[in-house]
Amino acid sequence: MQGRTKILHVVGSLNQTQQLYQIAREMPECDHYFTQFFGEGAVWKWMAEGGILDWTILGTGSAFRREQSDFLDQTGVRYDYRGSFYRDEYAVVFLCTDIMVLKRFSNAKLVFVQEGMTDPLNAQAKIIHKLGLPRWLAGNTALNGCSNQCDLYFAASEGYARYFESMGTDPSKIHVTGIPNFDHAESFLTNDFPHRDYVLVCTSDIREVGGKENRIAFLKNCKRIAEGRRIMVKLHPNEKTDRARDEVNRVFGEDALVLQKGNTGHMIANCAELITQYSSVVYIGMALEKRVHSLFPMDLLKERMPVQNGGTSAARIAERVRAILKRVEPSCFPETVSSFRRATAS
Repeated sequence: MQGRTKILHVVGSLNQTQQLYQIAREMPECDHYFTQFFGEGAVWKWMAEGGILDWTILGTGSAFRREQSDFLDQTGVRYDYRGSFYRDEYAVVFLCTDIMVLKRFSNAKLVFVQEGMTDPLNAQAKIIHKLGLPRWLAGNTALNGCSNQCDLYFAASEGYARYFESMGTDPSKIHVTGIPNFDHAESFLTNDFPHRDYVLVCTSDIREVGGKENRIAFLKNCKRIAEGRRIMVKLHPNEKTDRARDEVNRVFGEDALVLQKGNTGHMIANCAELITQYSSVVYIGMALEKRVHSLFPMDLLKERMPVQNGGTSAARIAERVRAILKRVEPSCFPETVSSFRRATAS
């Protein structure tokens, strides 16, 4: 008797973990396992477990891993570190980043699910892409979705699909389904978050991942935008908390409420205005018609705004993957980027 199909979900941040968990729930006929994102080979394993990579999703002692671990423990899913136990039995491996593509699962279909916005395509990323160098050298997510090494690519929007295609990913692999966590912003309006009508500042971990930022100047600009209204600051989970709190206190005194945990969607739903840096949560604010600020140009954000489909992205992705496993055609959404364009143009 043939066993149930085994699927591995390779996760990093809490957002990635929640998204792939939602997809797993839509495929109850399969056996699902989760693992922290990892690099192949002994050197990557040594660096991940030795603390060298704790500022990234690879580090076993990182803030990303702690949040991910708490969530997986609560949901009671099965864990297979580095996919080692069932390595040759996985039929599908889900990834939220293809900056490093895992080659050890030779029998599996590799499936990329966009996790959120991609970082700006800076000069360094352009050179790395042009020369065909390892994409992780970019040090950010600018080249996410651009490897063309996965079998399927699920994009948040037509705008992101065009970006992946322009960077070399075969459009026949790209499916515009929307992505879990960013496809039903209205759901955040029903919440028990106790605060309302504040200016919400969502920071990014620019410095923690090797970038440069004048945080004091950014916060002073936030103070100018707020014009005396109450400020709430939601820190990125990967930030150095003590330093970030100290900087907020220097600019706002003790008046600002600083949070590192909590449901950011609920915070956005209750705010009067949203200020972000390089954060995907700006899309939640846009979908809820909040006044938003971002370091990205507003026309680019509008072009790449994730599809709002009432929270059905996970089911759409699951159906497409299920169809691949069964070798049948799915019925609930357009096949590829080209057919999506035909459908929306008609």
